[in-house]
Amino acid sequence: MGVRAACFDAQGRIFLVRHSYVGGWHMPGGGLERNETVEEALAKELREEGNLRIIGKPQLIQVYFNTSTTRRDHVVFYRVTVEQTAPRPPDWEISDSGFFSIDSLPAGTTEATHRRLAELRGEQQPDHRW
Repeated sequence: MGVRAACFDAQGRIFLVRHSYVGGWHMPGGGLERNETVEEALAKELREEGNLRIIGKPQLIQVYFNTSTTRRDHVVFYRVTVEQTAPRPPDWEISDSGFFSIDSLPAGTTEATHRRLAELRGEQQPDHRW
């Protein structure tokens, strides 16, 4: 099971990351560890991948079935408001990151990211598959 979030700052920009091990720009997130709640994993992943701190209560959007890695993975997807505590320098896992205007996403933003944002805007019904 994993967690991922659409992270918006006070200006309404979304935070995206590029991983060193998979192509494209993604919303931050990752897998749950043993004895970790979903919201604990969410806070940890946002801190690790973007130096992001959640403001207020995360809004649960949907739980998706994701077969891209295994045939039994689920992604718990949230919408959160965040602030960045410090710039996130690149490292072995995150090669690039930043806040982007919704109408000016970087080239290479994944199709799944585009679908999730369309769902958040109400332009399409939420799917049950990532």
